[in-house]
Amino acid sequence: MPENDVRKLQAIGFYKRTDLEPGEEPNNYSSLDTEKEKLEGIEPGGESDEVCVLYEVHCNLDLEGFEDVDESGEETGVKLPYIVTIDSTTENILSIRRNFNADDPMKNKIEYFVHFKFLPGLGFYGFGLTHMIGGLSKASTSILRQLIDAGTLSNLPAGFKTRGIRIRNEDEPIQPGEFRDVDAPAGSLRDAIQPLPFKEPSGTLLSLLGLLVQSGQRFASIAEIAVGEGNSQAPVGTTLALMEKSTKVLSAIHKRLHNAQKKEFGLLSDIFAQSLPPTYPYLVSGGMNEVKQSDFDGRIDIYPVSNPDIFSTSQRIVMAQEMMQLVQSNPQIHGPGGVYEAYKRMYASLGVDNIDQLLLPPPPSQPPPMEAGMENSTLMMGGTAQAFPEQNHDAHIAAHVSLLSLQPVQTNAQVQANIISHCMQHLQMKADIIAQQQMPPDAMQQFQQLQQQAQQASPVEAQQMQAQAQGILAQFSAPIMSELVIQFSQQIGTPQEEDPLVTIRKQELALKGQQLNQEQQQFAQKEEQRAMDQMRQDQIDRERIDAQRDIAEMKDDTTRDRLDQQKELKLIDLGLKQL
Repeated sequence: MPENDVRKLQAIGFYKRTDLEPGEEPNNYSSLDTEKEKLEGIEPGGESDEVCVLYEVHCNLDLEGFEDVDESGEETGVKLPYIVTIDSTTENILSIRRNFNADDPMKNKIEYFVHFKFLPGLGFYGFGLTHMIGGLSKASTSILRQLIDAGTLSNLPAGFKTRGIRIRNEDEPIQPGEFRDVDAPAGSLRDAIQPLPFKEPSGTLLSLLGLLVQSGQRFASIAEIAVGEGNSQAPVGTTLALMEKSTKVLSAIHKRLHNAQKKEFGLLSDIFAQSLPPTYPYLVSGGMNEVKQSDFDGRIDIYPVSNPDIFSTSQRIVMAQEMMQLVQSNPQIHGPGGVYEAYKRMYASLGVDNIDQLLLPPPPSQPPPMEAGMENSTLMMGGTAQAFPEQNHDAHIAAHVSLLSLQPVQTNAQVQANIISHCMQHLQMKADIIAQQQMPPDAMQQFQQLQQQAQQASPVEAQQMQAQAQGILAQFSAPIMSELVIQFSQQIGTPQEEDPLVTIRKQELALKGQQLNQEQQQFAQKEEQRAMDQMRQDQIDRERIDAQRDIAEMKDDTTRDRLDQQKELKLIDLGLKQL
C-alpha cells in the first residue's frame, strides 16, 4: 500500500499511529514476465513510489482484557477470532479488530472470502484446469518437440568424415543440383563419410501425442457434442442423456461456481444490511428507484438468478427443440397456447429480439358458461360475467333485472353498471339470433360461406372473414337491438314499491337536512348581526377620529391667532419707543 494512503488511514483513525519505514515496491516479476511485457510494449517508467507492505492476518487470539468468559464470569481460555494488521518492516501492529458479531453467543468467525473452485482439491484450495491437465500439456509439448527435432535432424543429417578427405568450399551449403569435387584418399567416397543413424519421426510418439490431446479434450469437455448427428427421430431421453454425458464436467464446475456466487451474495447482503441507509435511491433507465435497508434483512434470501443446470446456449437450444417436438407431436393436451409458448421459448433461446412481432398471440381462453344464480353471485361481489350464445337470454335477463330491486345493489352504482352491462350482452346475442332468423336467403348464404371459409383459412385471413361476417350480421341486428334496449330500459325504469326501511331512512335524512338548513340560517343571521355590529363600531370610531381631528385643527387656529396678536403687540411697542 502506498505510504501516503497508510498515513491517510492513520489520520482518520483506521490504523494506529506508529512509525513507518516504507521501501521500494517489491518486484515480483520473473524474467519470463519481463520478456512478455517487452513483447507487449510495456516498459517501466518513472520512479516507483515508496510503499508499506502490510500483513492482514485472520487469526484466533486470547487478548488480555478481552478474554472469553462463561455465564458465571470465569475465563474459558477460548481464543476468539480477530483481524490483525501488521507492518512487515517495523513489525508494529496497526489494528486489531473483532471478527465476530458482538451479539453472537457462539462468537463464530465472520466469513470474508469465497473460493470459486474449478474442481475440489485435497485441502482448502481447489484444483484448477492447469492442475488437472498441466501434466498432459507438458507431456504433449515434450513429445511435439521430440517429433520436430527428429524431423529436423532427419532432414538435415550430420555425421563423420575421414580426416584426410578434402571437399571444395566445404563451408558453403550444397545447392540443389550442384556437384562438388571431393578428394577421397581411400578411393571410395562411401567409406570416407559416415552419417549418424538418425531415425524418422516415430509413429508411436505421434499416436501417443494424439492420445494425450484427446485425453485433455475429454477431461475439459471441449469435444464436439454429436447431438444433431445420427437419427433425427431419436427419443428425447437419449438426446438429453448424450448431452448430459458430454458436459458432465462443465456442469459440475458451473454448479460449484453458482454455489460460490450465492455465498458471495450472502456476504454482500449482510454488509448492505449493516451499512446501507434506510432508503438508497438509484437511477435506472425507467426512472428513479430506491432500495431499502430492510430489503437485506434475514427475511429475504439473495441468490443468483442463473440456472446451474443450463450453462450454455447450445444446451438451451437443444432443450427448446425437444420441447417443441413434444408439443407438436400431441398439441391437443398442451392447450391452445402450448404451441405458441413453445415457439416463443425457442426464439428466446436463439436470442431473437421482438418475438411478439413474429408470432400471433394465442386466442384468449373463455370461461365456461355459468348459471344465472352463479352469475348473480359474481355480480353482487363486484365482478363481471360473460354471456354465451347458447344460453336462454330472456331467463338470464329476468334473473339479473331482479337484482336491481335489492337494497345493496341500489346503493352501489358499480354493481348496477355491471348488471346492466351483462344484460346488454344477452340483448345483443338475442338480437343476433333474431337477425339470423329474419335475414334474407342471399345474405344468409353469404354469411354462412364466410364463417365456413374462416374455419379453414389462416389466422390473419380468418380474422378478416369473421369481421366481414359480423358486418353483414350487424346490418340486420342493429334495428332489433335498438328495440330490445328500449324495452329493457322501460322494464328497469318502472317504479316499484319502496322498502319501508328505505322510506324511514329517507325521512331521517330529510330531518337531518332541515336541521342543517336551520343551523345554516342561524349561522347566517349571526354572521349578519356580527357584520352590522362591526360596521356600527367602525362608524363610531370614524366619528371619534373626525372629532379629534377637528379639535386639533381648532387648537392650531387658536395658537396661530395668539402668535399673530403677540407679533402685532411687539410692533406697536417698537413704534412707541421710536416716537
